[in-house]
Amino acid sequence: MAKASSTGVRPTIRMVAELAGVSTATVSYVLSGRRGDGGPGVSDPTAEKVKAAAERLGYRPNQAARAIRTGRTNTVILSLTMLSDPWSLSVIEAVQKAAVPLGITPMILGDADWVKVLGTHNADAVFVDAVRPEQRDALRKLAEHGTTLVVFDEEVQADGFDVIRSIAGPGCRMAVEHLLHGHRKVACLTPATAAGTSGGTRYLAYSDALAAAEVPERDDYVGLFDGTSAGAYAAATRVLSMPDRPTAIYATTDYAAVSAINAAQRLGLGVGTDVDIIGVGNTVEGARMSPSLSTVGPVDFFDKLARLLLRRATGQAGHAAAAEPGVLDFPWHLFVRESAPHRSAATRLY
Repeated sequence: MAKASSTGVRPTIRMVAELAGVSTATVSYVLSGRRGDGGPGVSDPTAEKVKAAAERLGYRPNQAARAIRTGRTNTVILSLTMLSDPWSLSVIEAVQKAAVPLGITPMILGDADWVKVLGTHNADAVFVDAVRPEQRDALRKLAEHGTTLVVFDEEVQADGFDVIRSIAGPGCRMAVEHLLHGHRKVACLTPATAAGTSGGTRYLAYSDALAAAEVPERDDYVGLFDGTSAGAYAAATRVLSMPDRPTAIYATTDYAAVSAINAAQRLGLGVGTDVDIIGVGNTVEGARMSPSLSTVGPVDFFDKLARLLLRRATGQAGHAAAAEPGVLDFPWHLFVRESAPHRSAATRLY
C-alpha cells in the first residue's frame, strides 16, 4: 500500500488496520489512548504494530469527527491571566502531568476575555483563574449550556460549576507577621491597581499586621508596580536602593517575590541575611529556586486542582468531589524556606 504522502490520499483508519493486519476497532482503541483503562485486551506487540502503521501512513485522528461521535474533544482549556506568573506555570505543569496519561491535551488561553473564546470553542473542561464582576453571569450561562467549568475565585458562588475557594487574607496576614517577628522595617510589593483581583485584600493584610504590631506604615516602603515581573523588579530595586532601606519585603504574589530576590542579588544583598523576602502562592518555582522562597498558600493546591479538572473532563465517578459541582475550600499554610528564615527578637534586623 502506498503512503499517503506519495498518493495525496488522506490516510484512514481502515488503511491503518489493513497495514497492521488488525481490525479497525483495534486501531481505534489503541490510538484513542484508552489502553489499560479496563477495555478489551490489546497486547503490547499489537499496539506497537498499530502505532508503527499509523506513523508510516502519516495517519492523524480526525478530532472533529471524534468529538461529534463521542461528545468529547480530549482537550481541557486553561484560562490563565498571566502566563509568566509562577502560579500559572504551576497550574500548567500539574494539569499537563495529570492529562497526558489520559490522552487529554491542555490548551492554554492567555486572554482574560475567556467569555468570547468559550462561546466558540468546546473542551471537556475549562479552568478559569480570574473572573471580573461583569463576567459572573456568563459563568452561569456557560454552565447551563453544558460547559464544564472549574473557577478559581474568592467570591463567586457555585452555580452549576465548581469553585475553588482559597481565601488569601488570613494567609497573607500570616506572611507579614512572620516577617515582623524579626523585622521592623518591612516593605510591601503590590500591583498599583487591584481591581478585579485579590490584590486589595493582600495589601490590607500588610497594613493591618503593621498596625497590630504598632509598626508605622511608610509610604516609601510600598513598592507599587504595573502587575508585570519587570515592574516588580523595578519597584523592588527602588525600595532596596533607599538609604534607609527595608530589611524585609512582603510581596503579594510569588512572581513579585521572585523579582525582589533577583533585584536584591543584583544589588549585592544577601537574601535571607541582609534582607528577608516572602511571597504569596506557594508555587512550584518558588520552592525549587535558590534561595528557596518562603511563602504562604494552600498545600498540594496545584495537584488537587489538576485531579479535579481531569475528573470533570473524563466524567469519572467514585470521588466525593465528582458528585455535584460545588465549592472546594483550601486552607493556607506558612512555608518557611531560605529567603525568610525564622528569626527571634535576638536576631531581629532593624
